Amino acid sequence: MIAPQLSPRETVAAQVQTEESLNIAEKNLAAMRGENLNAVQSDLVSKIQGFIKDAREAAKLLDWTRARSLSKKAQLLSEELVGSN
Repeated sequence: MIAPQLSPRETVAAQVQTEESLNIAEKNLAAMRGENLNAVQSDLVSKIQGFIKDAREAAKLLDWTRARSLSKKAQLLSEELVGSN
């Protein structure tokens, strides 16, 4: 897969946004540890963890567009998870 070329400024912005989204998603997951989760919530946790893992892998490959997209999905799902409790 070919990653779109970002300018240096866009790359830095994508890196920052990726880390911010990952931090929020991980903080929200941590807040739910120890809670009794229903089947839908458990499924959300699995999806969030998958997006976090994939975002980190994309970041290692310096694919910041993909990393930012995946981390944002993890963040949004984690916010949905916290709001469902």
